[in-house]
Amino acid sequence: MGLFDRLRGDDVPRVAFFGIDGVPYSLLADRFDEFENLAAIAEDGGAGPIDSIVPPESSACWPSLTTGKNPGKTGVYGFQDREVGSYDTYVPMGRDVQTERVWDVAQDNDRTATVMNVPVTFPPQRNVQRMVSGFLSPGIDKAAYPDELAEYLQGIDYKIDANAKLGHSEDKSEFIENAHETLDRRFEAFSHYIEQGDWDLFFGVFMTTDRVNHFLFEDYERDGEYKEEFLDFYRKLDDYLGQLREMLGDDVTMAVASDHGFTTLDYEVHLNAWLQQEGWLSFENDEHDELGDIDDDTRAYSLIPGRIYLNLEGREPRGSVPEDEYEAVRGELKAELEALEGPDGNPVAERVVEKEDAFRGDHDDIAPDLVVIPNHGYDLKAGFRGHDEVFGTGPRNGMHTFENASLFIDHPEAEIKDADLLDITPTILDLLDIEYDRPEYDGASLV
Repeated sequence: MGLFDRLRGDDVPRVAFFGIDGVPYSLLADRFDEFENLAAIAEDGGAGPIDSIVPPESSACWPSLTTGKNPGKTGVYGFQDREVGSYDTYVPMGRDVQTERVWDVAQDNDRTATVMNVPVTFPPQRNVQRMVSGFLSPGIDKAAYPDELAEYLQGIDYKIDANAKLGHSEDKSEFIENAHETLDRRFEAFSHYIEQGDWDLFFGVFMTTDRVNHFLFEDYERDGEYKEEFLDFYRKLDDYLGQLREMLGDDVTMAVASDHGFTTLDYEVHLNAWLQQEGWLSFENDEHDELGDIDDDTRAYSLIPGRIYLNLEGREPRGSVPEDEYEAVRGELKAELEALEGPDGNPVAERVVEKEDAFRGDHDDIAPDLVVIPNHGYDLKAGFRGHDEVFGTGPRNGMHTFENASLFIDHPEAEIKDADLLDITPTILDLLDIEYDRPEYDGASLV
């Protein structure tokens, strides 16, 4: 126990949360004999599969996981979102999250928070103890606060993200090497600040798991060329999590979670190409390459992943669907999406979710009208140019899933059953012994 712990007393509980982006629970549970450190947390505390959110995309998932609130309250629906009343789009960043994060609540209750590599947190907040932003951040000099943190990270050659472009090569050796280097530096940095012990909440994310899954998951599930390299990466991750657990004091509860599950990708599905073929989407010219190029005859368009918007009068600038026909047109499109089959004859959609069933809050004005949750094997894309065919393949062989995300809590009273992503923030607040307004949250504590 460090000096900081002794000065403030032993009665202040602390939490160390480690994100493992995109790791399916079944991958870990099926090999607990190999992943013995995660198995030990499951044995000593609680563990199980949890559901993600709609849509299960990292840019939407992490704001929801870190707030306990659905996208209608966070205001973030995916990697690319729409401006209200416009066809303009933007990439959501930290300041676009429209509600308090779990570390904000901690700071408001006089608890210190160290936040490292969480997606959708750029630019770094200055109301926390220290933060380095995650996914989509530029260089460390702009992504880390305070300056001392940036200097330390630069000194160890810290990597905000793995180089996913290397995964596009047929030979994955260089990609795998880069993934290991990224994981090593992340562990080094996490260890450094875990051992300092000057925080009440440590919140760090291993993003590289998602990258490895995108390019090697089929190798794992179908005994491909890189299966052993895939498992070696996960053995190292498990070892690192075990070492981090050993560094924690008795006053710290450790939690490990992913934001969505993963499965093998068989077909990319270009939904805007399908909408165009079926007469739902048309463009003003042949050089269309963005949402603003759709014409007045368009009735629907898509943004990733699987988000469908009607071109509604009074909401879209060139809306063509009358408001009094909204329900009928949406029902027609939903039925067609549910009937869509892939080249193998299987349904593309596991289900199609209407906006009212997934989103509620002050920021649901930019919510999609429908969200397609695909069956395993169908990865939903959008794109407004370059895809004449609905079904295709790309460099990735793994895709996100709504179900089978992971949650481990090293606490004897943790019960992980019928849980989802929105339960994590209320759980952390309970573990920190922080009072909060429970009706404000869409999830519930698991301890």
